[in-house]
Amino acid sequence: MKYLKDHEKKMKLAFKSLDKNNDGKIEASEIVQSLQTLGLTISEKQAELILQSIDADGTMTVDWNEWRDYFLFNPVTDIEEIIRFWKHSTGIDIGDSLTIPDEFTEDEKKSGQWWRQLLAGGIAGAVSRTSTAPLDRLKIMMQVHGSKSDKMNIFGGFRQMVKEGGIRSLWRGNGTNVIKIAPETAVKFWAYEQYKKLLTEEGQKVGTFERFISGSMAGATAQTFIYPMEVMKTRLAVGKTGQYSGIYDCAKKILKHEGLGAFYKGYVPNLLGIIPYAGIDLAVYELLKSYWLDNFAKDSVNPGVMVLLGCGALSSTCGQLASYPLALVRTRMQAQAMLEGSPQLNMVGLFRRIISKEGIPGLYRGITPNFMKVLPAVGISYVVYENMKQTLGVTQK
Repeated sequence: MKYLKDHEKKMKLAFKSLDKNNDGKIEASEIVQSLQTLGLTISEKQAELILQSIDADGTMTVDWNEWRDYFLFNPVTDIEEIIRFWKHSTGIDIGDSLTIPDEFTEDEKKSGQWWRQLLAGGIAGAVSRTSTAPLDRLKIMMQVHGSKSDKMNIFGGFRQMVKEGGIRSLWRGNGTNVIKIAPETAVKFWAYEQYKKLLTEEGQKVGTFERFISGSMAGATAQTFIYPMEVMKTRLAVGKTGQYSGIYDCAKKILKHEGLGAFYKGYVPNLLGIIPYAGIDLAVYELLKSYWLDNFAKDSVNPGVMVLLGCGALSSTCGQLASYPLALVRTRMQAQAMLEGSPQLNMVGLFRRIISKEGIPGLYRGITPNFMKVLPAVGISYVVYENMKQTLGVTQK
């Protein structure tokens, strides 16, 4: 009964959003109009064929009873068409590269829309990361140097960075952060498609669990490929003025003084952080989506931009809270060799040292600037993403 009630509610919402003039009937012109907003153009004749398949009494209009009976006995196999607004969008980039990749329909893959969407997402990510880079560098500085002095707060940290290297130094390490977007997105998207094929049988729908596992594994695969760039980003961000002249110089010095293994320092906590981040991000997003549909969906299943962005930002923030201690330990491990007189500890050793010296709050050093960058990053990313989609000719959903 609960299933039927929930199903009927969703069908009622879909019916209402199709019934543009609120006369209780769906006509061919309304189907044409609705599909047009989804970026699909069909003729009036094709719309009549759709109506004919649902229309039981031959009036060439569909009322609520016909609609309900048809979809109760012929459940919608591609529910994505109705709830496609709710896809976790690639356009949202908060600078942390643990998110689950976006899915593309077969049509989008065939028409080449998918690479345009990925390109739009990449450009949006680059702009948003560059805009919030000072907060990102401050977070890394607080993570690495927090144990030395409890005095590093947000204002003091900014002042220290500007004093040491001028205004430009606030963007140190951002180049690497932007360069790694393209290879990471490409590997993640490719790996995600492969893992989905492995986990689901031919023609089967990809469920939330399969999506989570595929997304986490794709994230891990992409991270393995680009991890040396993560290490260089941290080294550049923590480095003093003149220590490295650029990415190439940084790589050369790490290789010369510490060997190849240094490029994978902190790899284990980084990998372990993907599972709680992706799992909680997805679970909270699903929870918020259900809550909105149950309590606020009156006439349409389309929640609007603000609700979607809010859900995305909140779910991602919850994911960050869960994985932050691992991210902090990863950053410390990446930068350990630069701190004079500090022992080179492994993951467990670092956790023990932080908890014994600074307590549990020590695992969350730098989380304030991290949270401060979420809202501007999401906002900038979304605006740039939407503009880029129009520029590149990606059809609106």
